[in-house]
Amino acid sequence: MEKEFLNPGDLPNWQQVFSQLVIVKARGVRTIYVAGQVSVDEQKNLIGPGDLATQSEQAFRNLTRALAAGGATTTDVVKLNLYVKHYQPADATIIGEAFRRAFPHQDLPVSTWLGVEALAEEGFLIEVDAVAVVESHEAEK
Repeated sequence: MEKEFLNPGDLPNWQQVFSQLVIVKARGVRTIYVAGQVSVDEQKNLIGPGDLATQSEQAFRNLTRALAAGGATTTDVVKLNLYVKHYQPADATIIGEAFRRAFPHQDLPVSTWLGVEALAEEGFLIEVDAVAVVESHEAEK
């Protein structure tokens, strides 16, 4: 089994705290664990303060970027977790629209949506993490 820790250049580098993704290669399969993605740009600037729709779009965009860095797409995601600050049932429609743009295909991952009191920084309204599985194209040792 081999592990690869990545911090792609088009995502903020939180390297002193965590890696953006970890790829585990074993038996011809790559399992990609993507850290929680929030609504920030590459320089860690908050995108869409106070706006759940904008933050959802950016978080899913960052998730897509992280997956691409690991050689995956949203079609490879098997598990998705969403954490929403002060979640209310009406938020499902707002988040769902961003989700469907990122996951337009029919076979969707299992998911858990959790309302939380707070996220890592005050302005964050949503965080999305994922696990993806893809067939490895490299010879496994």
